[in-house]
Amino acid sequence: MKLSDKWFTAFSEDDNGNLITINGREELKEFKDSGKLKERAEITWKYEGDSHAMPDVAIAESMEKMELALKKAVEKDKLGILTGIYTGSNQKTWVFYTRTVRVFGERLNEALAPFEVFPIEIYTELDPEWEEYTDMYEMRGGADSF
Repeated sequence: MKLSDKWFTAFSEDDNGNLITINGREELKEFKDSGKLKERAEITWKYEGDSHAMPDVAIAESMEKMELALKKAVEKDKLGILTGIYTGSNQKTWVFYTRTVRVFGERLNEALAPFEVFPIEIYTELDPEWEEYTDMYEMRGGADSF
């Protein structure tokens, strides 16, 4: 299975009308169908946003550094893959599917050790059918399925 770096962008709104930007990864059907990535890990960073509930430049740069380090650490051997990113409404959430959240957590700690402590929360659950990804993918528009 080859992991592409092809992404789509979609938009949604929160209950207050603030824009939420959704970035989703394309070409993941083989990964879902393999049945190897059954656990979902969501990492959320809440922030004080600008007038549109988006992060300021400094926070966005820190978020990007964290994202790149974590993506590199878990995708190098496909322990996990980043499937979606939601930004807006004063928070950013990265969604990963992984083989095991225990080892994912270990990699997360190793990857983020060189940085200052990031204000993140982590949520995990079993999602063998990739329900979250499917819901996000449908926001993309178009008739094709992943």
